[in-house]
Amino acid sequence: MKHLRTVLSTVRKESPILFWIAMFHFLLSMICIIGLMVDDRILMGVNVWLKPLKFTVSGGIYILTVGFLITLYPFSRKKKNILNNILSWALLIEILIIFIQAARGILSHYNQSNLVDGLLFAAMGILISIVVLLMFFFIIETIRLRLNTPRSIQWAILLGWLIVFYGSWVGGQMIGQMAHNIGVADGGEGLPLLNWSTVAGDLRVAHFFGLHGLQIIPLLAWVLYRKWKAPNKIQSLVVILFGLIYGAWIAYTFYQAQQGMPFIKP
Repeated sequence: MKHLRTVLSTVRKESPILFWIAMFHFLLSMICIIGLMVDDRILMGVNVWLKPLKFTVSGGIYILTVGFLITLYPFSRKKKNILNNILSWALLIEILIIFIQAARGILSHYNQSNLVDGLLFAAMGILISIVVLLMFFFIIETIRLRLNTPRSIQWAILLGWLIVFYGSWVGGQMIGQMAHNIGVADGGEGLPLLNWSTVAGDLRVAHFFGLHGLQIIPLLAWVLYRKWKAPNKIQSLVVILFGLIYGAWIAYTFYQAQQGMPFIKP
């Protein structure tokens, strides 16, 4: 809890707009939980509030992660503010569209049933493209610059950005086919809460693990740096090896989905 408070206080001080938009995401997640308890409307086989709940929690974590990581880059205050504002407003509008569509009881993604819903879906595509371009920007800057962190953690951050970029590419594959399932229509039987298909391939599995590589790999590197007294070169090698294994795992889940196989079949 102490380290979490440090992250929160750092982001609040250095990137206040990111901090408050992340908090807004978590506020929306609380509303979604209430919605799950009091609203019995079903969309694509699950409660209408399940999808925005997952997106608000995941989005809030991502925003806090970027808000903390950006403090490690030797950017000017002006450059940080520009990046913070672009990311913050893009993700805020994105989550508001998802939330509003859920409140209306209709799909946010792949919805082209009328002009308004089609325009909202197109807007989401533009907004998430901006976020992905920022990922690519951070990949280049992480390679080009020396971050204010041990080398092993910088390697972890680079691998995290590369994997989250790949996870976003998987998201693009879903947009391309206007569905996340392979082999059956969206909305069939799924795992509790996650709702990943248990009868067919589901690209959301690789998408999920890809998007959270930005937390998992740097967190491993940070724990190693704090707890393991090995030379930084050795720690860097371990981090790189873990990143490669993690990337291979995501590639496997993507291949599994493409073959029409469920991630877990009860």
